[in-house]
Amino acid sequence: MRTSYRTLLLVLWVLALGACATPRFPTEQIALDVTPGQAKADMSRLEGTRVLWGGTIVNATNKEDSTRLEILAYPLDGDQRPDLEEPPQGRFLALEEGYLETASYAPGREVTVSGRLTGLREGMIGEAAYSYPVVEVVDIQLWKEDRGSAPGSNFRFGIGVIFGG
Repeated sequence: MRTSYRTLLLVLWVLALGACATPRFPTEQIALDVTPGQAKADMSRLEGTRVLWGGTIVNATNKEDSTRLEILAYPLDGDQRPDLEEPPQGRFLALEEGYLETASYAPGREVTVSGRLTGLREGMIGEAAYSYPVVEVVDIQLWKEDRGSAPGSNFRFGIGVIFGG
C-alpha cells in the first residue's frame, strides 16, 4: 500500500513538472528561424510570415482601437520565454487589436507574441531613425515577473512542522 502511494506521488510530481515546461504557443506554420533583424532586412519576402518572438517591453501605447508594444527582442528558451542571457535581436512592434492595460504591459516586462509580419514602420530610437518590423498579434503571453516560474505554474511543495514547548 505504501509503495503504491509513493509511486502515485512520484507520477503526479513528474506530470506537474512536465506541465510547467510545456510551450504555450503551437509552432506549426511558424517561421521559428526568422529574427526581427532578418525581417527588417528582407521584409518584401517575409511579409505575411507567421513568427514567434519575445523580449522585454520598451514602450506600450494605447491607440484608438489597438495597443502598440515596442519590444526589444531576445531569442526564446525552451518554454518560449525570452532568454535575457542571450544578445538582443533588434526591436519590433507588436500591434494588439483592442485594449491592453499599459500598467501591466509596462517597460521591462517580458512578453512573447505569435503573429503575422505586416511590414515595416519607421520610428525613432532617441535621435536615430529605426525601421521596426511590425507583428499583428494573434496570441500574446505576458510573463510573470518571477523568473522562476512559467505562467500558471505556482507549484510548491513543503512540509510544515510546529514544535511546541
